[in-house]
Amino acid sequence: MIETTDSTDADVNVACHLARMAQAHPFKRAVVCPAGRDAAGRVTYAHLNFRQLDRESDQIAHGLLKTGIGPGTRTILVVRPGLEFFSLIFAIFKVGAVPVVVDPGMGIRRMLECFRSTRPQALVGIPLAHAVRSVFRKFFKTVRHRVTVGRRWFWGGPTLTQLRAREWTPFTAARRQRSDMAAILFTTGSTGPAKGAVYTHGNFEAQLHQIRTHLDFSADEVDLSTFPLFALFYPALGITAVVPDMDPTRPAQADPKRIIEAIENQGVTNMFASPALLERLGAYGRKQGTRLLSLKRVISAGAPVQARTVELFSELLADGAQIHTPYGATEAVPIASILGRETLSETRPLTEKGFGICVGQPIGGTAIRIIAVSDEPIRRWSDDLQVAQGEIGEITVKGGLVSPRYYENPLADSLAKIPENGEVWHRMGDLGWMDKKGRIWFCGRKSQRVITADGTLYTIPCESIFNTHPAVHRSALVGIGPRTNQVPVICVELRKDPPRIDRKALRAALLKLAQAHEITQGIRIILFHDAFPVDIRHNAKIFREQLAGWVQKQIKPKGIRRPRKTDAHHGRDVP
Repeated sequence: MIETTDSTDADVNVACHLARMAQAHPFKRAVVCPAGRDAAGRVTYAHLNFRQLDRESDQIAHGLLKTGIGPGTRTILVVRPGLEFFSLIFAIFKVGAVPVVVDPGMGIRRMLECFRSTRPQALVGIPLAHAVRSVFRKFFKTVRHRVTVGRRWFWGGPTLTQLRAREWTPFTAARRQRSDMAAILFTTGSTGPAKGAVYTHGNFEAQLHQIRTHLDFSADEVDLSTFPLFALFYPALGITAVVPDMDPTRPAQADPKRIIEAIENQGVTNMFASPALLERLGAYGRKQGTRLLSLKRVISAGAPVQARTVELFSELLADGAQIHTPYGATEAVPIASILGRETLSETRPLTEKGFGICVGQPIGGTAIRIIAVSDEPIRRWSDDLQVAQGEIGEITVKGGLVSPRYYENPLADSLAKIPENGEVWHRMGDLGWMDKKGRIWFCGRKSQRVITADGTLYTIPCESIFNTHPAVHRSALVGIGPRTNQVPVICVELRKDPPRIDRKALRAALLKLAQAHEITQGIRIILFHDAFPVDIRHNAKIFREQLAGWVQKQIKPKGIRRPRKTDAHHGRDVP
C-alpha cells in the first residue's frame, strides 16, 4: 500500500505530494502520453518520470510567479490532456494559484458564462483559448495575465516554452491553510446551470486519503483514466498515469482498440471509465475474445452503472480483478462504493424489481444521511430531518472531502448546503434510501422525480424494470403536464444489435411488464427514441428534461390518459 505523509494545518498543498514522490521514486514514470506511431504502426510514447515532472513544474512555477500568477490567482486552465497538463496543474498548485476548470464539451456559450462568473485573473491555455478570449472580450475583462501553451499569435504574455526555458532551481510550494481555496471545478450542469464548486486544500487532502485507503494501491500501479481530472491524483500518490488516445469530451465514442492497446502496451493495472465507455469496451472485447489480464481494478462512475455492464466487462478480466462502482458528485467524490461481484450476486435482482441501484456503503469517515424530500432551502441541520430506514429521501453527505460552498453563488449554497456547528452537510440532489446493512440505494435525481396525482415515481426504480427487456438499451421516465399533476411517460432507446423489431409488439410487451410491478402499473405511455441526449462529461447521464420537451411534442393533450392510483413508496424489506 502507498503511504504519504499528512501535511500540517499550516502546510497543506497537494503539490507537496509530488515532491515527496520525486524523492522516493525519482526515475519511475509519472506520466505517459501517446506521441505518434512508427513506420510499423506501433504507438510511440513520451513520458516524464517523477523527478522530471517535479522539476518541470518547478520551472513553470518560477515563471508563473514572474508573470504575476501567484497565491489566490484565479487561473483558467485550458489545455489538452498530455504531459503539459500535469506539469501546469502542479505548477499552478505550487504557486498557490486557483485553477478554474470547465468542461469544454458543454458548449462555448455556457463555458464562457462559467468563466465570467469566477472573475478570472489569468488564462493559461492553448492558442484557441486565447483566440476565444480575444473575440469574446467581455467574458474575460478581469484577465490580466496570459500564458500560451503552444504558438503565441497577436496577444501578449509568455509562452509555456519560455516559462520552462530557465535553468532548474528548486521551488518551495506555497504554504496554504486547509480552508484556503485550491480550485474551482464546475459541475456539468446536467440538471440545471453549471455551478463552480470550491475545493479547498483540505478537500484535496481528504480525497487523496479516501482514494488511497479505499482502493489499497500498491507501489507498482499504472493507471489509465479516461477522465483527465481523475488522473490528476495519481502522480500525487506515486502512481504512473497513462493518458489515453481519445477525445475526453466524447468517451462513449472512444475507439476500443486504442484503449485496449494502451492497457496492453503499458501494463495498466487500474482504469477509470464512464459506464458508457465501459459498456463499449466490454462489447468490443467480447466480440474479439479479449482478455485484459494486467488490470487488477476497474473504476466506473459518473452515472448509474448497470449490472449487465459490470457482467459484460467482467468477462475481460482475470480472476480476482475487481470492478468498483463508486458514488459521488463534483462536490463530493467518492463517498460510497460497491464491488461488482456484490452487484451481480446480491443487489441485481432487487434492482430489476424496482428497488433502485445499490451504490454501496459510505467509505472512509464520510457520513451519509437520508432526509425528507424538499425543494426548499434548509437553514440548519437537525436530526429530525432524517427519514425512517427504507424510506426514499434526499441523500446528504458530510466529510472532509465535501466542497464547502459554490463560488460566489449564495442561492446555490442555500439550496445545497446545510450548516451544522461549523461544518456543512451537502445535499446531493439525488434521491435514495438506506437498507439494513447501511447500503445506499440510488433512485434518481430529485429534480427528475415525476409527481402524479396519485403518488411520486422515481426514475431509476421505474426504468430498471423496463431495462430488463433484452431489446431495451436504456429507458427514461419523464413527466408531462403541471409539476404536481404529471402524467408519467417511459422513453425507450433500443439496443443496436438485435434484428428489426416490431415496435407495436414490443410496446405491448413493455406495458405488460409494467403491469407486473406495482410501482410501474400507472405508466401507460411508451415512446421510442433513437438516441437519448446525454451529459458531456461521461456521455452517460440522461438529459430527461430535454426528453420531456420532446415527449410533449409527440403527444396531444387530448390523447393522454391518467394513470390509476399507484403507491410509489412500496415496502423495502431487504436484507
